[in-house]
Amino acid sequence: MEPVLYVVATPIGNLRDITLRALDVLSAADVVAAEDTRTTAQLLTHFGIGANRLMAVHKHNERGASEKIISALQAGKSVAFVSDAGTPAVSDPGALLVQAVREAGLRVIPIPGANAAVAALSVSGLPDPHFLFYGFLPNKAAARRTALQSLAGHPFTLVFYEAPHRIVGSVADMCTILGGERQIVLAREVTKLFETIHACRLSEAEAWLQADPNRQRGEFVLLVSGSPPQSGLTPDTLNTLSLLLEELPLKQAVQLAAKITGASRNELYQSALHMKNQ
Repeated sequence: MEPVLYVVATPIGNLRDITLRALDVLSAADVVAAEDTRTTAQLLTHFGIGANRLMAVHKHNERGASEKIISALQAGKSVAFVSDAGTPAVSDPGALLVQAVREAGLRVIPIPGANAAVAALSVSGLPDPHFLFYGFLPNKAAARRTALQSLAGHPFTLVFYEAPHRIVGSVADMCTILGGERQIVLAREVTKLFETIHACRLSEAEAWLQADPNRQRGEFVLLVSGSPPQSGLTPDTLNTLSLLLEELPLKQAVQLAAKITGASRNELYQSALHMKNQ
């Protein structure tokens, strides 16, 4: 194999979702860099691939490990990088490694495959052709609400990852800040044994989760429909207004947004009221 870094997507649940190309690369690479060597060893063993070429690359050692991988590539070795599941560097380690390898003048080749966000989008039934992938919201409630407020005016489908111990709080905050009339699709344990895809209004989502403790278990992808059309204001203008509302009283935010964007003050005022009332 060529001395390049192969960024390899692996299954997010069902092991048969691995690609033939991924198996070829994992079998032939001189080094397999993994977020968790124990998890990847199980994957390799399942497919009859030797697990004696593993090295750890995770968020705590990514910078230092990048230097070792660059040295291996410069010595003519090939390196396959995998995260625990799914596509590396998408809400997972890998971005710093890829950046370092590219800056060293070396090649990086993607080996595409499973991705929880795209899989959930494909069965969401949400018709908007555009989406904004956010990943994980902040852990702390106040920071989470601030992040949601900054997204409230976006007209695109919003895509989040969420952990089971935060799922109820996150959905409750989404309802409060984004508005209960929006549609949400809760995709739980995608491709796994207890896969669940449930669509409802945001105002109904918390009750659905609370109705059965099993519904709060596992890994979640949350897809929320975008902000309904509010005016002739552009998404950039609405985003500017949303950011100003976080720091200023409504009247001042509207005045400053009008100066910055040149948009109608009346339209900005109505949009600001809508954002505040969500």
